[in-house]
Amino acid sequence: MQAMIYEGPYRVSVGKKPDPVILHPNDAIVRVTRTAICGSDLHLLHGLVTDTRVGCTFGHEFAGVVEEVGRSVRNLKPGDRVVVPFNISCGSCFYCKRGLFANCESSNPNSDLASGVYGYSHTTGGFEGGQAQYVRVPFADVGPMKIPDDMEEEDVLFLSDILPTGYQGAEMGNIQPGDTVVVFGCGPVGIFAQKSAWLMGAGRVIAVDHIPYRLAFARKYSQVETLDFKEEEDIIATLKEMTDGRGPDVCIDAVGMEAEGETLNNILGVKLKLQAGSPTAINWSINAVRKGGTISIIGVYGPPFNLIPIGTAMNKGLTMRMNQCNTKRYMGHLLEHIRAGRIDAKGIITHRFPLAEAPKAYDIFSGKKDGCIKCVLLPHGHA
Repeated sequence: MQAMIYEGPYRVSVGKKPDPVILHPNDAIVRVTRTAICGSDLHLLHGLVTDTRVGCTFGHEFAGVVEEVGRSVRNLKPGDRVVVPFNISCGSCFYCKRGLFANCESSNPNSDLASGVYGYSHTTGGFEGGQAQYVRVPFADVGPMKIPDDMEEEDVLFLSDILPTGYQGAEMGNIQPGDTVVVFGCGPVGIFAQKSAWLMGAGRVIAVDHIPYRLAFARKYSQVETLDFKEEEDIIATLKEMTDGRGPDVCIDAVGMEAEGETLNNILGVKLKLQAGSPTAINWSINAVRKGGTISIIGVYGPPFNLIPIGTAMNKGLTMRMNQCNTKRYMGHLLEHIRAGRIDAKGIITHRFPLAEAPKAYDIFSGKKDGCIKCVLLPHGHA
């Protein structure tokens, strides 16, 4: 089969790999019809995630058609169209039974860290990703969701990760009716967090970024107020001025470790190997949110991270919540939002490429070129 291949930091190619096969009775093989590049894939590309090995295939956002199932699989059959959550979860362990699918203790040999994840380094199990023509799906009775006959793959593709992640980010914010919510980041996850904040009753949503086309997209798609932090002398002071001097009720960090706007401490932390990137969005959130407010972290961070003002958070009485998304928990609920027209999930797709052009797609998405919000790859067809 053809697959995207990681060649080392900042380098990817497309080439031949062996077709995946059934390894366990609960496996399925899925022919991938749509797969997307996620901002988290860029952390791998940029060398910020440990144990990302040359030759691996990225991709944890994909949908397709079941080609083959193991003898223990009961809920799927060949020909079923499915969208697959990025977390690999067993469905029966201590954590899965509590809906904490991102913390499954059976799918990843490094279970003290996280569940297994498709295409996301050996730290999360070393599973091959979905930026390929075929992919092996473990625990196939648990994760994949059948796509309704009246919907297309692109309608539901982002149920695999970024839509549930944005929604969980808003949910962890414990948004109350009328709350002011600030979302740091206008990438795909940030945009879905903004939409979700409205669904949860926010009275005001403010998005912070520094890329003009992303800010413009957020204003149109999410109907939010926006701030370009590079045009503000003091983004924290500005946010407080916009909120009667107190600060927003909720801050959502949808950026993670590649945030811009670095302080000297952040830069020194990276240079001295004290941390893996920049915690700028966390720092801004802690300093901007009102006393007694809530911070929700859905941006991806690679340990270790230091130089975070935890004392300020304590003195302000803040609640901080974070986790990888428990994707499976939200898929059915969000499907109904899509069906009802409350969320146009595929409306964030700006670019489509055949899989053979994955290097070009990565260049455009990583470089934030050509107004790119979201890239979708077509493993068996043409854009």
